[in-house]
Amino acid sequence: MRHTIKSTNVICFLAVAVLIAGCHPASAQLGPKNIIVMISDGCGYNHVDAASLYQYGKTAKQPYERFPVKLAMATYADGQDYDPDRVWADFNDVADSDGCTDSAAAATAMSTGVKTFKGAIGLGPDKKPLTHTVIRAEKQGKATGVITSVQLSHATPAGHVAHSKSRDNYDKIAREMIYESPLEVIMGCGHPEYDNNGKLIEKGKKDKDGKEIELEYKYVGGQKTWLDLKDGSVTGADADADGEPDDWTVIYEPDDFRKLMKGPTPKRVIGIPKKHKTLQQERSSKRKADPYVVPYNGDVPTLPEMAAAAINVLDDDPDGFFLMIEGGAVDWAGHSNQSGRLIEEQIEFNKTIETVIKWVKANGGWDKTLLIITADHECGYLTGPDSGTFDGKPRWNPLKNNGKGKTPGMEWHSNYHTNSLVPFYANGFGCELFVKQAKDRDPVHGPYLDNTELAKTIAFLLGPGKTDQN
Repeated sequence: MRHTIKSTNVICFLAVAVLIAGCHPASAQLGPKNIIVMISDGCGYNHVDAASLYQYGKTAKQPYERFPVKLAMATYADGQDYDPDRVWADFNDVADSDGCTDSAAAATAMSTGVKTFKGAIGLGPDKKPLTHTVIRAEKQGKATGVITSVQLSHATPAGHVAHSKSRDNYDKIAREMIYESPLEVIMGCGHPEYDNNGKLIEKGKKDKDGKEIELEYKYVGGQKTWLDLKDGSVTGADADADGEPDDWTVIYEPDDFRKLMKGPTPKRVIGIPKKHKTLQQERSSKRKADPYVVPYNGDVPTLPEMAAAAINVLDDDPDGFFLMIEGGAVDWAGHSNQSGRLIEEQIEFNKTIETVIKWVKANGGWDKTLLIITADHECGYLTGPDSGTFDGKPRWNPLKNNGKGKTPGMEWHSNYHTNSLVPFYANGFGCELFVKQAKDRDPVHGPYLDNTELAKTIAFLLGPGKTDQN
């Protein structure tokens, strides 16, 4: 049984799909006013359960696990596949690094609807530029934004905005995002003057080997771009379609993020917390300690605060908005097999979801907004204890529940990504369309869709752009 990409146009969804009857009341609007895509980078089913066991002492307690749409999603890159029969016959099948995607290819697929090669940002297998959901939303007059708990130019935000043959071209990607994109909001780490603990890097300071520490500007577009940003305002591309370039307001201070959560806002905001790579996961000291044993350090905004601020900027647009929110360091914890920090990062992502749901309910409800929660891939091959191959047969055990506030029993089998299916949840206007795209079935996780269907379905819901209709 092999999942293949269907070429059928997404617009063939049952005559405008009986427009999405299962997920919202009848409405005169043609599509959702607001679309929010939340990606827990590296998150698999057991990552969700690990956080839930720590938070509640039970699984299936997250609000999104009660959404009307609960599916699985395949994540593989171009030239790969997902074969359920093969996967569940061989414990090590999903852990083959040649058979799994990376965040760049996965983000590109979720943003453009096209599978591509690992490392590609916004380019197809032929290395030609693809159209991002951000651009489709902008054509509808919507405001757009991307925010993340890792560097603003890292693979997932980049894969929703930029175009590059390599995800490692951070400086080029950042410049495209800042100077060329129509985004109204960019928020993420990458501050060159602060370390991963939120401490100012002293000029002339030396590392443990006696070498002078050099500031790293690549995540914010290079030193020249950084100097532009430090001025407090930098001019980017046309964001409001009036034919004129628009200025960015640049913020760094925690209080500036928090002030943006309510009240009037600037038109465009770049927010760069005073942390170099991640909000919290990369802080030093006892990196494999249990959750919250190592205190959070550096006064930086939380991901929920960043999300609230971003939404408050974007929701000024009467046409609505598209926002991608990434919990990026779940993946980083998975790569390092950090059980404690994985739980911290996934709980932070869960709290961000709660913030978003609260906003949705207070601003028109589910018939105005489509909320999607998923992952780009699984990372770390997380299982319960004593899983593996025994007497030639594979065995996957559940996590061991050690009670609320206790790290569950868990076992890592990789320090890289896997080809496992990841969870997919949706609620709001149009969510039922994803069920129609889950055309394949996994014996463990049930119906699953392909990650390209995320972008294709959103494209259908957005419809032709206003400029395309003239």
